Amino acid sequence: MTTPLTVGVEEEFLLLDPVTGENVPAGPAVLGALPAHLREHSRAEFRHSMIEMVTPVCTTLAEVGEHLGRHRRAAAEAAEEAGCRLVAAGATPVGEPRLTVSDNPRYRAIAAHYGPIVADPAVCGCHIHVGVPDRETAIQVGNHLRVWLPVVQALSVNSPFAAGADTGHASWRSMQLERWPTLGPPPRFAGKEDFDQMVGLLVGSGAMLDESLVLWHCRPSSTYPTVEVRVTDVCLTAEDTVLLTGLVRALVATALADLAAGLPAPDVPGTVLRAASWNAAHSGLDGTLLDPVALRPRPAWELVGNLLTAVTPALAQQGDLDAVETALDRLRAEGTGARRQRELFARTGSLPGVLTELAHRTRG
Repeated sequence: MTTPLTVGVEEEFLLLDPVTGENVPAGPAVLGALPAHLREHSRAEFRHSMIEMVTPVCTTLAEVGEHLGRHRRAAAEAAEEAGCRLVAAGATPVGEPRLTVSDNPRYRAIAAHYGPIVADPAVCGCHIHVGVPDRETAIQVGNHLRVWLPVVQALSVNSPFAAGADTGHASWRSMQLERWPTLGPPPRFAGKEDFDQMVGLLVGSGAMLDESLVLWHCRPSSTYPTVEVRVTDVCLTAEDTVLLTGLVRALVATALADLAAGLPAPDVPGTVLRAASWNAAHSGLDGTLLDPVALRPRPAWELVGNLLTAVTPALAQQGDLDAVETALDRLRAEGTGARRQRELFARTGSLPGVLTELAHRTRG
């Protein structure tokens, strides 16, 4: 087994009223109620009704799972102290009475620049970082990853409800984010100079407020020596997040091997990838997905099988193959977070009842 690539995970969570299910602006109170040793692994987020928990750098999926579980339990307890519930859902399920942004100069600047786009209710994602040698490598790895990101997105869908009703989409978060100008499938870049030139052009045009607003589904991190995959909804359970972490790390390891072998990245047009991403957000795994290489719709689980086949050597090398195969079997039996939410609603007929159960599953 080769030395595993390092990984780190950021999870964003909603804070909801236990009775109404509406978003509660309790972020500062929840962060303040966390145990002191976990505050360094927490962050205030764009909305007062959100918090983010961040793992340290890990080398095994078991480590990732331990940190995720510990952070979720502590954050859930802190939320209860603040009179609300911590819920892992990708989009605001009921409503957000207070739409002001957190008191942060950067967030205020974003709100001033983008105007009413910022008035959408809170959305929560999961960002997975995988360590790479340098920024140039991160960009080249991104070229190889981009064709697989819609499948990763479909595995993670966890936001079917908004404004108190089923939206008909598996990831309403993804649909909400469509209005942001620099969010979506990443372009294919020749290298670092090409990337920097594109970012400079987008900043100059006003589409990006500054260089930090590179919001593509995959990007070289602006903070760490990592590739950051940010296409996914926050997952309902820590086990789901661990599965995605294993697959993303294997995709990066596979890309690194392809780069070392001189294999080119698939040259798939951005328009095709955007269509595949929309399809993934709409249907999740409960239907067909657009195969961006074969250019035709295929059963979703066939594409998941293709993904697993492509990364199996890397999973074996990282020591993750058995864990990922078992987790995929579980996901196939239980369904995505979106399907589980809909099944809960079908049984209870009550969205507040669904949110109560989601809080239990978030905590673990």
